[in-house]
Amino acid sequence: MLRVTRLTDYATVVLTVLAARGGSVLSASQLAEAAGLETTTVAKVLKPLAQAGLVEGLRGAAGGYRLARDAAAITLVEVVEAMEGPLRMTECSIHAGNCGIEASCGVRANWRRINDVVADALRGVTLAQMLAPPPATRVAVRASRKPIPAALAS
Repeated sequence: MLRVTRLTDYATVVLTVLAARGGSVLSASQLAEAAGLETTTVAKVLKPLAQAGLVEGLRGAAGGYRLARDAAAITLVEVVEAMEGPLRMTECSIHAGNCGIEASCGVRANWRRINDVVADALRGVTLAQMLAPPPATRVAVRASRKPIPAALAS
């Protein structure tokens, strides 16, 4: 199963809290409260986000964290890579020489293509877009138009 780590998910939540506050400076405890997370967890995700240049920390009595750039200029691939390192679907997706069967493998090129598609999809979504409600899915629209069978309605 493909999935991002829990910390990457939490990092996205923290970043969207900052994005929703439009440049406000929030402390780790304020971020934790707004995100519904523990302060220690928020502190843990803020460090790599700051190292990646996605948030900036401000010292002093009114210190805290804010987005380093506009929410529309921060993509999800940046968040994932800040938290997990370079995006790679398999060990050989990025660098050659990490696999013992590389010389005889016939699928490496396809995994690299898939890796590129996933990276492009994550590049296409910004934090600003994450604030918007998701669009209605085609299945939900279709399902809402179908009448409920009489046998199920009762």
